[in-house]
Parts: sequence; structure tokens; C-alpha cells
Amino acid sequence: MDETARSLIRDEVRAISAYHVPDSRGLIKLDAMENPYGLPLELRAQIAALAAEASLNRYPDPGAAALKARLRETMNIPDAMELLLGNGSDELIQILALAVNQPRAVLISVEPSFVMFRMVAAFTGMRYVGVPLAVDFGLDVSALHAALREHRPALIFIAYPNNPTGNLFDEDAMHALISAAPGLVVVDEAYHAFAARSFMSELTRYPNLLIMRTLSKLGLAGLRLGMLIGRPQWLTEFDKLRLPYNVNVLTQRIAALVLQHPGVLAAQAAAIREGRQRLLAALQVLPGVQAFPSDANFILFRVPRADAVFSGLRSRGVLIKNLNGSHAALTDCLRVTVGTPEENDQFLSALQQSLLQAA
Repeated sequence: MDETARSLIRDEVRAISAYHVPDSRGLIKLDAMENPYGLPLELRAQIAALAAEASLNRYPDPGAAALKARLRETMNIPDAMELLLGNGSDELIQILALAVNQPRAVLISVEPSFVMFRMVAAFTGMRYVGVPLAVDFGLDVSALHAALREHRPALIFIAYPNNPTGNLFDEDAMHALISAAPGLVVVDEAYHAFAARSFMSELTRYPNLLIMRTLSKLGLAGLRLGMLIGRPQWLTEFDKLRLPYNVNVLTQRIAALVLQHPGVLAAQAAAIREGRQRLLAALQVLPGVQAFPSDANFILFRVPRADAVFSGLRSRGVLIKNLNGSHAALTDCLRVTVGTPEENDQFLSALQQSLLQAA
């Protein structure tokens, strides 16, 4: 980097790495928590017709009114709450950080968790504090409350279930955290379709609570649609930072259409939950593998020589996520997305071979 660039680019930006997405061509793709199932042919035909008649020469509805109405119905959003839509959850995380970033403002999350919480803090110039999880990946309640007292965070992000560990945190500990927080608490429910619990109904109880969701894990990752749900007093302010027309015409129309068929996505989520249980059971009996229970659509597991096992899987045509080296708590950990039954079987076969090769 030349001196001009070095003088212009902020130090905290130069210190981070860009979000890396590996090339998955020719591989069974089980690295990004995507739904492995396509939509039914009849619904695809309706989407094609919808796209053909869309007015691509016109800007989209800036308020996405029709889509918001469909989301309210599908996700049982309390009537008193407002919605803010984003180009994926990432944009909403950034809007939130920009909105509260006064001088010396602090953003807190637990670690390990979704990497974008920390990255967005760097993007926006906020001070980031990561509170380590307990050994069992639960909330370290005493450490978390100590961090609240010391740093007085303006913004707290909690993924529920957590990524990459897959677990739901203790409900009483979550309530205590929201009650004690001096600022906003954002519960990221990206994997809500695969979990048995949600904090959506608690929005009317806690003035400082916001819920964040996405359609990506449900099967519409290509549309890039995230949503923030909370009291109008908050979302009216956040909406001022939303770039105009951030949710495009096709995303608005296709998402609204697919959500008219909630049974399709619900059946796929049920199949993924069933596959998760079978995959977890199979991993737990493999010698040398420590698999952690999950309430999401992926499973975290630890193996000896994780880098070698990861490379062995890739050489056998299976791409998962290598988390070894990303955090001390994730030493020798890998993460696999639940695929179709056939993909899960191919992964397990490749894993057994890779474990033997790495031994």
C-alpha cells in the first residue's frame, strides 16, 4: 500500500480482512448454512412469470409495503411493532451501529459468534468488546454483566441460536441480560425456523429489545432480505440511515410470493431438522469426533488435526467451514451445514475417509 492510501484509509479498516467466500464450484456445498432444497417447479414457474412482468425500469416501492404486510402475517409480528428491511441482515447490523455510534460508544457481543458483529464495529469506528462464552458455549453470565457495568454498551448483539456453536442460550440468562442492558439488545434469530424458541413475543415487554431475522436460512439466500423488528420509536430513527431503494423489485415481489406458500418452507425446515438429528447422531459415534448439539441448521464438531481433515473433505468433493484458528474456543473445530439426505451421507463417508487419512 502506498503512502497516500495509507494516510487515507482508516487504521481499523486496514487491520481487518475482507469477508472471504471460498470457491465452491464442483463441490457439495455445506459451508454457508443455506437451505439445500430448491422450490417446487410450479412455484418456480410463478416466480418466472412474476419476474417477466416486473417493471425493471422503475425503482422499487421504497417502503416495501406489500412485502412487509406478508412478513407480518407469516412471522406473527406484534401489531404495535414496526419493520425495517435490509439487503440481508448485514446491512441492518451496519445501520444499527451507525445510528448509535456517538463518541466512545461500545458494541458488545459474545465470542465466538457471528463475525459481522465485530466487523461492522470496525467499519463504523465503534469500540468492540467481545465477551467469551463459557466452556460449554453458554453465556458466561458474570462476565457478561461485568462487561455491561464496565463498558455501558450502546448496542449488544446476541445470536439466538448462536453461530457457529448452534446452541440456544439459557432463557433466564437472556431475560436478565435484556433487563440489565443500558442500551439496545438485538437478538439475531437468523435460525429461528430450526429452533424451538424465539423472543418475538417479548418485544412488547422490553423497550430496549429488537429482533433481527432473515429469509436466507429458510431457502431464499439469493434474495438477500433481512428484517429488523421493534418499536416505532427506534425504527423511525434507523430508517433515516437506510439507503433509498435498498430492497430491489425482484426481491420484494418474489419474497412476497413465496411467503404466500408458507407450507413449502415449513416442510423444508422440518426436513432439515430431521436431517440435523440424524447427522448429529452419526457424528457422535465416530471415533475421535466431538459433535455439539445444535438448534440451527448446522453442526459444530471437533476433530484431531482439523486442517488436514478439512483438506481431505475438500479433496473428496465436500466443502464445509474450517473454524480452526478463528477463535481459541474453536480449536480443531469444523462446521457442517445440514444438507439433503444424500449430501449428508456423502459428507459422512468423506469425513470417515479423511479422519483415517489424517490420523
